[in-house]
Amino acid sequence: MQNRYRTILEYGEVEHIIEKSRFIGYAKPIQNEEEALAFIEMIRTKHKNATHNVPVYILGENNEIQRYSEDGEPAGTAGTPILDMLKREEIKNTVIVVTRYFGGIKLGTGGLVRAYTSTAKLAIQKARVVVKVLYHVIRVRIDYSLLGKVQNVLLNGNYVIKDTVFDDGVSLFVYGRIDESDQLIKQIIDLTNAHAKIDIVDTLYLNEEEGVLINK
Repeated sequence: MQNRYRTILEYGEVEHIIEKSRFIGYAKPIQNEEEALAFIEMIRTKHKNATHNVPVYILGENNEIQRYSEDGEPAGTAGTPILDMLKREEIKNTVIVVTRYFGGIKLGTGGLVRAYTSTAKLAIQKARVVVKVLYHVIRVRIDYSLLGKVQNVLLNGNYVIKDTVFDDGVSLFVYGRIDESDQLIKQIIDLTNAHAKIDIVDTLYLNEEEGVLINK
């Protein structure tokens, strides 16, 4: 399991006109091929009268699944450049469909590549590129007398306290990047003279945008 990868945060949709052709771009994060195929079919049904519905999706840590179609456009002008763009940008687990309603003016090979790629890029921008980062959820169990000290270290270290439970002691549930967890645990052990009980209760991917954890 890789520690981080780039993907999109949410559904994105854009529309623009290029030389009288109407291009509509759709982007969506996916976890499996079934989700990709269902999304593609939904767009095709929605735009069953469109000239083209060009689908592309890419899945897996090492891009194990890569699927695309030109959907009737000349070879290498629609699905191919969109897939190439996703790989170049290192965006994974994403499905894109670009719909085209032909406006009567032929764009030529280069024009088609630019039109489909730019529409896909705009849809991705709308969907927001994020980095999925692998985090541990670390439970820190301490006495009340140590709470202020530990909180101060966590906040100054830019760690995120997910939850705090008060009973006969205090349990802090902290998000720590997997590659920084050992450092955090050692820091708390040193700070509390080994009077903290620390364990990892979960491991999951969380979203970062420009290096900052976001709540989606």
